Amino acid sequence: MNLQQLRYVVATAEHRTMTDAARSLYIAQPALSRAIRDLERELGMTLFARSGRGVVVTAQGRRVVKLAKEALDAVHEIESLAGHGRSADTDLRIALTPSLEPALATRLLPAYAERNPAVRVHIVRCDGRDGVVSAVRDQRADLGLTDLPVPADLIGHPLERQEIVLVSPPGLDLPDTVPMARLTGMRLVLPKRGSARRREFDAMFAKYGVRPVTAAETDERGSSLAHVRAGLGSLLGYRGLTEQALRAGLVIRSLDPPVRRVIAIVHARRRLPLIVQDFLALAEGGSAA
Repeated sequence: MNLQQLRYVVATAEHRTMTDAARSLYIAQPALSRAIRDLERELGMTLFARSGRGVVVTAQGRRVVKLAKEALDAVHEIESLAGHGRSADTDLRIALTPSLEPALATRLLPAYAERNPAVRVHIVRCDGRDGVVSAVRDQRADLGLTDLPVPADLIGHPLERQEIVLVSPPGLDLPDTVPMARLTGMRLVLPKRGSARRREFDAMFAKYGVRPVTAAETDERGSSLAHVRAGLGSLLGYRGLTEQALRAGLVIRSLDPPVRRVIAIVHARRRLPLIVQDFLALAEGGSAA
């Protein structure tokens, strides 16, 4: 038995389907099923029973889930006490993606620094939501700034809604607000297939019945903008990219209907140091729907 298996058990119990639990953990569904079966074999008990397309927690499973949550909470608290060789009272590490950094740097960080001048804030830059989740899970960051949803072992505090816009090279014959139908046949720089963000974009395309052409695939924001600058195609990204895109000579357009995502501050399910609690209180006090 290991901590990863305990996390898998808790996520499966919370989501009630292997598919949803695996998606929340950013792992393949067969890998999750195999890990649960291995744990059940090791313990000599059945934790989950099949029910239609989902699962239900057995009586023995409910007890294991309760103890697993307590064990994970205890591990997080011990790790917090250890501090990983740094001062938990003066250092605050925040993981985020470059596209969301303006939302933090222009409003929250100046206000937090004014209220907590002795705290050193370190930015951990990550490629995509998966990178932010990993940084928070691995204790390389106390907090993360990313879009929802996040895995069940993290807690998210909604901060604001950000609009998804179309970033294009200059010279394209497009209206200022681009109808969603115009994405059909348009060359787009997209996240890599199989990534959580790509699945979200594919779901959006399916919802509106559009079929863009994949010009390039990358999960790195810098590479995405470079592809657009090179004229390979357009890019769907948060409006927080606007300043960086405009400096590169690119054009920003809204979509019709508008598409927005909830941006949240996330952290592990553990007792948080006071400096982290102070940051959350400041963020929640000034958050906008």
